[in-house]
Amino acid sequence: MRRRRGSSVSDAASRLAVMDALREPVLRAAIQALDLSRGSRGLDAGCGIGQPSVLLAEAVGSGGRVTGLDLSPRLLVKAKDNAEKGSSRAGVSLTAGDIHRLPLASNAFDWAWSADCVGYAPLEPLPLLRELVRVVKPGGLVAILAWSSETLLPGYPLLEARLRATAAGVSPFARGKRPELHFPRLLGWLRAAGLVDTTVHTLAGGVHAPLMDDQRDALVALFQMRWPGVQAELAAGDWAEFRRLCLPESDEFIVYHADYYAFFTYSLFAGRVAG
Repeated sequence: MRRRRGSSVSDAASRLAVMDALREPVLRAAIQALDLSRGSRGLDAGCGIGQPSVLLAEAVGSGGRVTGLDLSPRLLVKAKDNAEKGSSRAGVSLTAGDIHRLPLASNAFDWAWSADCVGYAPLEPLPLLRELVRVVKPGGLVAILAWSSETLLPGYPLLEARLRATAAGVSPFARGKRPELHFPRLLGWLRAAGLVDTTVHTLAGGVHAPLMDDQRDALVALFQMRWPGVQAELAAGDWAEFRRLCLPESDEFIVYHADYYAFFTYSLFAGRVAG
């Protein structure tokens, strides 16, 4: 039976929505690990289309409140739609703002969270973390979650290693950056921002055949985001293999394989505001 081919997803909001099939279980696990207090008030900095805001609101319950903040009006429109569909819609409010200069009062929240935003190059991390610390009460929690690794090409470790060595493959780290600005060094950033009781947890997600339609579509979006523009950095043979295995229009797209399995990790860094 011929498999339904994945389609290209070029719009940022659409890609984020499609990726939720992969991200949501890990987001839920990360939020559970934080053990947020029921009735607490928190900030989702860089909320995107609002999936984490909705899940965070569920975690703090009907007496709590989550403020989702993003710089993109277009993403906030989608975030509003998602919040209104969520079971905790009354607990989510949305606002436009720049995480470099949060339009929020100091000590306004019990906790602050940022997923797939703070810690990513080319943004300098310390000014952003200090802004999060500023808006959280003494003793409150600051948590940063971000994608930290993946294995997407089972059976082709050499090709995947070469892809990881490209400029796109090392993203969100950027060539020329100081080693201490690599995301896994975030414990040092937290301490430099004045946080104490710092912790880190690694959370794993994965999918395997037979894939559901939403899982396959999420993988298509992930492949498109992970290795764009790599042709110039690959040898001719690697480029041919990439086109055969990693493009959804190929009949040999690896996601179609009957024994396909992939996994990825997120890293959750957290600390408390001193005082």
